[in-house]
Amino acid sequence: MDFRVLTYFTVVAQELNFTHAAEKLNMSQPPLSSRIKQLEDDLGVQLFIRGKRHLTLTEEGIFFLHRANQILEMADKTRSDLSYMRGGLSGRLSLSIVEGRSPYLAARWLAGFREEFPRVNFEIWNGSSDDVLERLTRGLTDLAVIAAPYDTEHLNGIIVGHSPWVAILPKAHPLAQREGDTVTLRDLKDIPLIFPRRESRIEEIRGWFKEADVEPDIAFELSSYIDAVALAEQNAGIAIFPLTTYARNDLIEIKRLADPDRMIEYVLVWQKGRPQSVLVQEFINYVRDFMEEDMIH
Repeated sequence: MDFRVLTYFTVVAQELNFTHAAEKLNMSQPPLSSRIKQLEDDLGVQLFIRGKRHLTLTEEGIFFLHRANQILEMADKTRSDLSYMRGGLSGRLSLSIVEGRSPYLAARWLAGFREEFPRVNFEIWNGSSDDVLERLTRGLTDLAVIAAPYDTEHLNGIIVGHSPWVAILPKAHPLAQREGDTVTLRDLKDIPLIFPRRESRIEEIRGWFKEADVEPDIAFELSSYIDAVALAEQNAGIAIFPLTTYARNDLIEIKRLADPDRMIEYVLVWQKGRPQSVLVQEFINYVRDFMEEDMIH
């Protein structure tokens, strides 16, 4: 058994199809099937139930997948540590971030960290909070920036920024034409609304409306800020989303939710109990120091 075979196995376990896994690994299907069969013979257990169209992991296969991922993570960590010992910090760090304000928050640390450690490069992935958290749980990313709340039982976190909740209005809407840079939830009564697609977030916003004694008309649920802006542009409704860094758009008007003001908190998170490479730990320390200095100034 070697690391290459473990990688073959984890990819087959993800795809549950030899043909698709072979394509992903840039190899032909027969040698891949043969290596997995040899792995099963070496272990003395059956890892997959082979169906006509797809595979199913056996109980032993599920257990071995967990161990294989641990072994590969430790191997990556060891290589990174040795590289650091040999010639300074280097390697690739994977960071998944939610849309909205977080890309602009993260850009500050990424630029500074890269300046200090020029041999480090980054893989950045962007999506909704649910998608980002799934990638973190599956071990597909080292770190993630999400919007609070988050699972503090299984994740460590550093608060990295805040942003106001806003209403994104079609330019021609009467509320957009009204003087002032704020709207209240009572102003949004009986108006089609566009909410972020995340159950905990929807319940949170519903609670705000309940406090205001207003029943929201939820017309759309979206995970993408860009899609929410597009719908607001076309007068499909008013979007309730966290404010991103504002790019001028003549088709919409953005006003803060007020009475009271609503804020969202962004957090850099990583899995508890998961071994971290020197690179990942160094980056976490850098962000922590950055935020402490930022608060001082």
